[in-house]
Amino acid sequence: MAKIKQIICISLVLLFFDAQAQKIVVGAERTDSYLTYLKDKKVGIVGNQTSMIKNTHLVDSLLSLGIDIVKVFSPEHGFRGNADAGEKVKNIIDSKTGIPIISLYGKNRRPQKKQLEEIDVLLFDIQDVGARFYTYISTLHYVMEAAAESGIPLIVLDRPNPNGHYVDGPIRGEKFKSFVGMHPIPIVHGMTMGEYAKMITGEKWIAGNCDLTIIEMENYTHDMSYDLPIKPSPNLPNARAVNLYPSLCLFEGTNISVGRGTEYPFQHFGSPYLESNYSFTPKSGDGSKQPKHENMLCFGTDLRFQENYLTAINLNWLIATYNECEKKDKFFNSFFDKLAGNDKLRLLIIDGKTAKEIKATWENDLTNFKKIRKKYLIY
Repeated sequence: MAKIKQIICISLVLLFFDAQAQKIVVGAERTDSYLTYLKDKKVGIVGNQTSMIKNTHLVDSLLSLGIDIVKVFSPEHGFRGNADAGEKVKNIIDSKTGIPIISLYGKNRRPQKKQLEEIDVLLFDIQDVGARFYTYISTLHYVMEAAAESGIPLIVLDRPNPNGHYVDGPIRGEKFKSFVGMHPIPIVHGMTMGEYAKMITGEKWIAGNCDLTIIEMENYTHDMSYDLPIKPSPNLPNARAVNLYPSLCLFEGTNISVGRGTEYPFQHFGSPYLESNYSFTPKSGDGSKQPKHENMLCFGTDLRFQENYLTAINLNWLIATYNECEKKDKFFNSFFDKLAGNDKLRLLIIDGKTAKEIKATWENDLTNFKKIRKKYLIY
């Protein structure tokens, strides 16, 4: 019996160390891999609240190592990640470090040439969630373009894609290009920021040549589950919301609330015009100052306790809700086609097509995209 206990203990210890050995090491944590690029240089950081090295912000970590950070550029939601979706963010001076923080979601969405004049190298470190309409990849595009025009090297510190385990959705059409749809990709692209940066240069989506370096992760694969240690934006507070986001964000282009202004954004949806035993009331608050159907009782569907994570976009919720809506001409708004990347999805839903029938219309395009995507995969 003692020998059996000993074997069990040894096995548990080995399992523990194996698990530790396989722990994902994000690009930012591999400081020795990029410190040489920054030594004796004036550095610009593109980051936000997710730019962390364990419990220390990337900016603070590099300053402690004597790196000369002259500017920080921040995306939608701001450097602290607490601004509303779509809220314009102003330039500020960071109270802790005295470093100027330039908003890329205010007067301009790309670094201006004058703002880059004193910078020798740019370091990009932002946690993405793998959806075309999540604007951090649009910021990446503009940063790469600005870096190429100014001849400044760009280093991308790679992080996992929590929705990197699948690829799905219609490809964005050229007529529907916008800040929530910069590139001809599906809604869920299945790539990390580093891989996506490679695609931007490889597919020549920017003018000029970006001097790009990717600091890769260790022990990461696309089929791994990954819970974000810090919420990437105010209304994606947990892994459930992040997983549901690619499917539920399409409701942002309708008269249906996705729970902004509640404790569970992107984990339930509803409207005052639906019928259901489940209800919630959106309230104004931090990260959602003017939520859809504010102070109105919304009836809908609770997804907080779904057993399985999605491995494909769920269209059934959207279709069923449209069919239930009495005033169908008021269901979609002008934002829907931008989110979908075309007008076909809206028209097919109106035409009464099933989710299976709709998905069949983008199958060939997805197959072609996956072939292109394969060229740029690192993991």
